[in-house]
Amino acid sequence: MMEQGLIKFRHNVINVNSLSVFINLKGGINGNCKDVSFVRALGVNRNLPEDIVQMDDTLSEYMVHGRLGYKRLVQLPALSSPQEAERYASSYASWLSSGKRRMETRFLPGNEILKQTLGNACRIILECYRKGKQVSETMEKNLLVKLLYWFDNVMEDFLKEWNEQSCIKIVAENVQREQEYLFFYMLTLAGADVLLIQTKADVSARPELLKLSQELFLGPYGTCMIPAPKLHSQREERTSRSSPTKVRIPVKAQTQQRSGGIIQEQHSEKGMVKVQLPRRESKKGTPRSPQSTVPMAPLQESMTQGGEKSFEELARLASSVVMIAVHDKSKAVTATGSGIMIGTNGYILTNHHVVAGGCYYSVRIEDDEAIYDTDEIIKYHNVLDLAILRIDRRLQPIPVYKGKQKLVRGQKVVAIGSPLGLFNSVSDGIISGFRKIDGVDMIQFTAPTSHGSSGGAVLNMQGQVIGISTAGIDSGQNLNLAMGYECIGDFIRGFV
Repeated sequence: MMEQGLIKFRHNVINVNSLSVFINLKGGINGNCKDVSFVRALGVNRNLPEDIVQMDDTLSEYMVHGRLGYKRLVQLPALSSPQEAERYASSYASWLSSGKRRMETRFLPGNEILKQTLGNACRIILECYRKGKQVSETMEKNLLVKLLYWFDNVMEDFLKEWNEQSCIKIVAENVQREQEYLFFYMLTLAGADVLLIQTKADVSARPELLKLSQELFLGPYGTCMIPAPKLHSQREERTSRSSPTKVRIPVKAQTQQRSGGIIQEQHSEKGMVKVQLPRRESKKGTPRSPQSTVPMAPLQESMTQGGEKSFEELARLASSVVMIAVHDKSKAVTATGSGIMIGTNGYILTNHHVVAGGCYYSVRIEDDEAIYDTDEIIKYHNVLDLAILRIDRRLQPIPVYKGKQKLVRGQKVVAIGSPLGLFNSVSDGIISGFRKIDGVDMIQFTAPTSHGSSGGAVLNMQGQVIGISTAGIDSGQNLNLAMGYECIGDFIRGFV
């Protein structure tokens, strides 16, 4: 229910049929109701680059004279720091405690109306997110954490002077994912006019969500050299100073970089040892395909039931192990790792160190030509080095061992992963020991792994996951470590 005195926003009252109309549009306000616009400009025409330059020049001039706030975005920043995620998770918890009425963020000033406006916007966004989609509380929390981080980064320059009559215009180009689209809708619920310039393709969002914005058809989709934004912030234009340098907080405080991989100092009962976490293999130019809903051929039930399986049968479970490519903010592939399907609704288990620092991820599945892009990290734990991604596809998960009998040394195992980017390689070995490293129980096994195997499956001979490949001791041969099924089972509870 809308708080008394809060502004209400009416969307797309005026038909925006050109960029010129968007430039000069200033939504009227009547009582506690304000008009805002949310527009998708679809396709390319020959005047588009010139029109964008004209838009930048005009709106920048308006901003210098204090008539409005303006920002054009090439892409949204990546939320890669666990510390930042915890900060906005705290904001989310406070919002829940307030009865979903007030939202406070890092850069939000002491403006009670704005806090209530943002709190109401978050409530509306979650209502949109739930429509026609089964979501968990964790998914809702992760969505708002990401949207609040973007809100602070995009709106920081405008928040101190914000009021109900503020005119703010935000322009973004080639928005791809539904989460990004919902973020820009959130901005309109805070009073901004938003224009999405979609030259390559429309936003990949559900049809009912696309109806939230107005369509402006420019022409067919194609290649267009969009001019770079001339300025990045209101503060920069007014003061002619560069923005302060942003320092990225390292994901793991004790991690060091070395040519052989990522070396992490761990403690064991015999003192400190050097454990090398398998490095995500660098790759360039991995092509990406549109999302697909082609179902995977189901595995035979006998694969995960009954007695010991042959190596040939176990190798078929590679269709439930994926390769994960990590993309930076420029969309380049910087590294690869592996992951295990754990839930039919798109849930994939991997190592936290595989996904830490990525802007988004693309997932490859055996016998499926599509590549599935996602930026949904549903859950992570950096001490256990576990994380869960979600893709938009039905999956055939591998069951996790329930622990009917204790694992023993000498027990045969099979490892499946993508070492050095070699998709879904299968190797065999035995459990060679059990280690406690930095207070965490690990399985030592001999099945060969290499950089890029991180996040892959370690299976027993019944085809059940007993561990996830996590680390290798660099100075030894076939001295590999896996996080065991007990920790995995607790971590993935609710996603299976």
